[in-house]
Amino acid sequence: MEIFEVTAILLTISALFSFINHRYIGLPNTIGVMVIGLICSLALLATSSQFPALDQWAHTFIETIDFDQTLLHGMLSFLLFAGALHVNINDLRDQWLLIAGLATIGVLLSTFTIGSLFWWITGTLGMQIPYLYALLFGALISPTDPIAVMGIIKSVGLKKSLETKIVGESLFNDGVGVVIFLVLLGMVTGSSHNSAADVTRLFATEAIGGVFFGLATGCFTYWLLKQVDQYQVEVLLTLALVTGTYAGAEALHLSAPIAIVVAGLLIGNRGRTLGMSEQTREHLDTFWELIDEILNAVLFVLIGLELIVISFGMDQLKAGLLAIPLVLVCRFVCVSIPVAILKTVRSFSPHVIKILTWSGLRGGISVALALSLPEHSCRDLIISVTYVVVIFSILVQGLSVGPFLRKLDLPD
Repeated sequence: MEIFEVTAILLTISALFSFINHRYIGLPNTIGVMVIGLICSLALLATSSQFPALDQWAHTFIETIDFDQTLLHGMLSFLLFAGALHVNINDLRDQWLLIAGLATIGVLLSTFTIGSLFWWITGTLGMQIPYLYALLFGALISPTDPIAVMGIIKSVGLKKSLETKIVGESLFNDGVGVVIFLVLLGMVTGSSHNSAADVTRLFATEAIGGVFFGLATGCFTYWLLKQVDQYQVEVLLTLALVTGTYAGAEALHLSAPIAIVVAGLLIGNRGRTLGMSEQTREHLDTFWELIDEILNAVLFVLIGLELIVISFGMDQLKAGLLAIPLVLVCRFVCVSIPVAILKTVRSFSPHVIKILTWSGLRGGISVALALSLPEHSCRDLIISVTYVVVIFSILVQGLSVGPFLRKLDLPD
């Protein structure tokens, strides 16, 4: 299929699913379109013998899209920028210690804890996988997904400090998680050295280099924005910033997600305040909110439809169901440690550990990273388990975040 044909089909499906959800179901749009996609996938799988031509077309269509390339090297840049654009950097600065701890130590600890326990679980089930592949699963499932988190948390009505912790962590731990995943993937494929010094150097280059590259492109775009007062040109400059920064960071082997988040924070704060007129701010916000909503709908439709091409057996399903509590418990532990350390120097909102644990949603990025794994006997197992955890996270955690917070009876 040609790219225009694929885009047309995806947008049409997303629009129809959004209409059905809004008119008849009433779930949050991201969750609603994913649920409809899952139902359609299950119906297609159940009737594949009656409609073999339709089943073959659906498989070809989903495989043509190449989920990991579409998300990680296309949609992610726009979604991260749209999310970072509306995060107040002063609120982020107030919470920076916890966010930095969760996005670095928390993700590293979670990667090795989940990976090690997953390696043990698969061994007890008779599906022993290499330890490095178990760590790869830990790396791809540890970061909370900013796309899933922001798409659901913004409708809950959280206290500002809690919302900043959740959204800020998801924006940065995503980039750190991808870097850890790539480091481990390099070890698996033999494209990088295994010494501690080499790993540390690669991690520092990717993460710190991404920060400085995002600052550089963001500052340059901010300088350009100050020279003009025409919203069409200024919106176009932000589009160029997103695509250019992401492509440039990838070409330089830096962390593109971290670079985009940093650039988005700079433009969303200093750029919006000092480099734009009120008219430009209104048009910029409207434009990026629309981009965010449209791409979110397409992404969650894709997550639902991806079920068509994922292989499931009883062993994979059993491992996936066991991985759900494993991931939640590890999340609880890896959130508790930074919070316990920081409680000696500052106070926290009531139930902060419970809230950060349950609101730490996994989403499309985990699925995309799993699908990017090289061919190996355990690849299908990791993809299936990742998909089970992600679907549980979005459906169960995503739908229950609001009721869960109301039950905690938090102060305003």
